[in-house]
Amino acid sequence: MLLATAFAEAQTSATRPILDVPYVPTRQVVVDAMLDLAKVSANDVLFDLGCGDGRIVITAAQKHGATGTGVDIDPDRIKEANENAKKANVSDKVNFVEGNLFEMDFSKATVVTLYLLPDINLKLRPQLMKQLKPGTRVVSHAFEMGDWKPEQTVNVDGATLYLWTIPEGK
Repeated sequence: MLLATAFAEAQTSATRPILDVPYVPTRQVVVDAMLDLAKVSANDVLFDLGCGDGRIVITAAQKHGATGTGVDIDPDRIKEANENAKKANVSDKVNFVEGNLFEMDFSKATVVTLYLLPDINLKLRPQLMKQLKPGTRVVSHAFEMGDWKPEQTVNVDGATLYLWTIPEGK
């Protein structure tokens, strides 16, 4: 029996994606501050990169009327996010996609939120600059984007948030 359990665990871990970033849920007070910092409205299309349980996208739909897409490489997080959207009655306004951030198209976004790591932010930055339209707001929880200086930095309940806007003529 022990051998069968070990084999099943080995198979499960072999099919699980390798995560570049550990799953750490963003506290609701920080979620609210991120959305306020980006001035999210019903006219926005929000993409949350590394969406976890979907709380940023769901809150944007519930409190601001925005539509949104969450992207995560972990199928368990996508399943959880979809369940949370259903419970919050916003399944018609949100979408959750299992996928690799570096292979995704974010070009429809007017707001992008991130809670990744500094090296992932830096690696993602050229893709954001290439795909996003000028005026798109980018909000990061905890981590900067190298020499791209934020327009605003806000501290909320011990968390640091950064805001950038995709410039004209990138």
